[in-house]
Amino acid sequence: MKRKWWIVGLLIALAVTLISPLASAWPDGLERVAEDKGFSKEAQDAPYEVIPDYVLPGIGNGDLATILAGIVGTLVVFGLAYGLGVLLRRREAN
Repeated sequence: MKRKWWIVGLLIALAVTLISPLASAWPDGLERVAEDKGFSKEAQDAPYEVIPDYVLPGIGNGDLATILAGIVGTLVVFGLAYGLGVLLRRREAN
C-alpha cells in the first residue's frame, strides 16, 4: 500500500500542471513586497535559467508551453526525490 501513495502523489502533481495556465499573472508575495517597498529594481537575474519564465521554449502555444514546462519540472523533481529515496534506502539496508 505504501508504494501506491507516491504514484497517487505524482498523478495529482501532474494533473495540477494542466491548470497552471490559469495561475494569476499578478506578482507573488515576495515580488509584491519588493515592488511596494521600492527595491525590486535592485534584484539581479538568476545566474542560469533551466526553463525561463516557466515556459518551454520552442512551443508556439503559450498555454501548452506552460503545461509542458510544469510536467518536465514535476518529473525532474520527482525523479530526484525518488532517486534520493532509493539511495537512502540502500544506505539504511547496509
